[in-house]
Amino acid sequence: MHATQREQRTQASVAAQAVIAKLPAVATLATTSRSSVILGSMRDTLELDTPHGLARAHLHPVEAPRAALVLGHGAGGGVAAPDLVAATAAAQEAQVSVALVEQPYRVAGRRSSPRAPQLDAAWIAVVEQLPFDGVPLVTGGRSAGARVACRTAGETRSAGVLCLAFPLLPPGAAPEKTRQGEVDAVTVPTLVVQGRNDRFGMPRPGPRREVVTVNGDHALRSDRAAVLEAVRDWLGRIV
Repeated sequence: MHATQREQRTQASVAAQAVIAKLPAVATLATTSRSSVILGSMRDTLELDTPHGLARAHLHPVEAPRAALVLGHGAGGGVAAPDLVAATAAAQEAQVSVALVEQPYRVAGRRSSPRAPQLDAAWIAVVEQLPFDGVPLVTGGRSAGARVACRTAGETRSAGVLCLAFPLLPPGAAPEKTRQGEVDAVTVPTLVVQGRNDRFGMPRPGPRREVVTVNGDHALRSDRAAVLEAVRDWLGRIV
């Protein structure tokens, strides 16, 4: 790598780290139940009807958005996961509004995830009700949330799909029992951000799919600055 490239990379990393320093405040916001003020602007929480109960969407709007990014959580986690928080900060830097969506089972206080058809139906219902008319819509999520976004990309008319820690292999499954088909079925630009040591495997890149590896495992908490940079750069190119 040339000196100029190293300098540019260092500058980008320093800038990302500066944003990362603010992320705990953003994560705190995601746990609130109604509107909150943070970093000088209003954020709102919406409760939305779905075929399987109330879902919750935490809105992080920007002025004059270029697009909107809708993200779902993992099977047993919530919207304050480190990679979701980093992706939210990345989107806002790219002038993209964000909605962090809690599935109905999590709003109801359950940790056990329902089957895919129920998750997908609730997700589609939420996306249809979000106040993001008139801008391109990018959908995504972490782990199980990424799978939902892939399966429903057509129904939600997504302009792109963001997969954080896509769980390629089911727990304890043989290597040939992969979920590669779910990401292969997506026909719009896709970004997969995956930890190098993710025990659930590494999806393959494709014609419209980029795979960025970062330090860490399935939690994607080891290098949040790298997650932020990858998401910000990709959004800047597709919207």
